[in-house]
This record gives sequence, structure tokens and C-alpha cells, in this order.
Amino acid sequence: MMTLRHFEILKAVAETRNFTRAAEKLYITQSAVSHAIRELEERVGTALFDRLSKSVQLTKSGRLLLDEILPILSSCEALNARINCLEKRAPLHIVSSITIAAFWLPKILQTFHKDWPDIPSKVDVVRAANAVEILREGKADIALIEGAAPQGPFICTPFASYPLHIVCAPDYPIKKRELTLHEFCSEKLLLREQGSAIRDTLDSVLYLLGFTAQPVWTSVNSLALIEAAKAGIGITILPDVLVREPLTQGKLISLSVQDLLLKNELIVVHHRDKYLTEPLKSFLMLLQ
Repeated sequence: MMTLRHFEILKAVAETRNFTRAAEKLYITQSAVSHAIRELEERVGTALFDRLSKSVQLTKSGRLLLDEILPILSSCEALNARINCLEKRAPLHIVSSITIAAFWLPKILQTFHKDWPDIPSKVDVVRAANAVEILREGKADIALIEGAAPQGPFICTPFASYPLHIVCAPDYPIKKRELTLHEFCSEKLLLREQGSAIRDTLDSVLYLLGFTAQPVWTSVNSLALIEAAKAGIGITILPDVLVREPLTQGKLISLSVQDLLLKNELIVVHHRDKYLTEPLKSFLMLLQ
């Protein structure tokens, strides 16, 4: 079987035209050089060198074989020069919830790429539950999610949070801007779908207080809920970063509900057995 070592020895003998000098160049014994050349000649079924009185010279078959192996050796040398830098060029794969991807991740990645310009990054924007599943299957390096920390073999680190606002249109038919839990649950609610971080947070808090939300609208799209609320269809609950502008413009107003304080944690998650490269450690430090 021919190996890279055989090829290196063939190249050295061809360059030095002498078995002894080839051995010295490669820091091996002359017998090792002779043995390797003999194995190559047995493998190809012909002589690769003419043994002259004071030197050796490639045969035409030897020249053909050398021409074949030189690109291979060149590629190996190039790889050897790059091999210690693999960690600094390996892609970073992130899965992120929608809100984090919209309001936090772009600036974080912008800063990260200033420090690591050669690291390509791939981002998949999905629901929080899907992000954890992708991470569990080993198809991503880290997940950025909202809400409760997932169960399983993960290391979960909170890095920020946002409040959830209860809002409606100024002309929505409501008698007061502070509601009881019973009054709130009796209103026309415009909510995110079950399984979303926002909905899970609301449902968990209501459950602990003995209440259940029965929405008239359910949507995977927060913008649709904002527009429905602005149209006076009902009350919605969304992150402050999404409703800040319509609140400032007077297109929505804030409501409060007794005992209902809602906040979502932003969490970076990675598998506890995941090897953390230096670029990945740097990314995690940026979040902290």
C-alpha cells in the first residue's frame, strides 16, 4: 500500500539523486529509503530509478509517478500550514428565536465578526422549542431562546430580559386601564400561538394563579397581533421592543392586570458536553 511517506521518500530521492542524501534530508536511515523505494517499485510493477555508479536517476515511469504525486504532496503541505488554524476558521452555527434574532443578535454578530472576521456564521431563526430540538440533535453550536430554561443535558445562561406589555387600542371598549385577572381573561385576547415563548410565559403565570386564557385570535406573527390590536379587535401581550413605537405614537395604550407581571428571560444554551472553541467562547462572552 502506497502512503504519503512513500511519496515523500520518492520525491527526496529524485531531488538528491542519492539514497544516502535523501535519508539525511528526511532524518531516516538509508535502509528505510531503500525499503520504501523497493515497495513502490513492487507496487507499480516497474523500476522507478536507474541505479548509476554514483547516483540514481528517475526512469520515465518514475517521472510519471512523481508528476502524479507532486500535487498531492503540495496539497498536504498547504494543509499542514493551515491545520493549526482550523478552530479559527470553523463555522459558527446559531439557532435563535425570532425576537432575539430581530433585536439582539445582529449587533452581537457585528461585534463578533470584528474580532473574528474569518469565522463564517450560519443563523436559523425558529421558535424557541424548535431551537432546543435542533440543539439536542447536535445540528447547532448554541441556541438563543426566550422564556424558561429547557430541561436536558444543557448549560443555560441568561444574558438579558424584556418585559411583556399588555396593550390595546385607545378606543377599545374597556372601562378601566387596570383589570383584575378575571376581567382580563374575559376580554377578547389576541395571543401568540401555544409553544411560543411569549404564550408559554403567560399561560404558566395564569395557571399558577388559577386562570386560563381563551384567545379570540392566535397568531405566529406578532405584527399581525399588533395590527389587530390597533384596529380595536382586542388586547394583546407582546415584548416592549415590539410595541414601544405604537405606544409612543398613541396607536396603542398600556393596560395593567392585578398580579400579572410578565417578563421573559433571554437565554443562551449549549450542550454540556459541547467542546467550546475559542471563537465560540468569545461569542458567549459577548452575550454576557
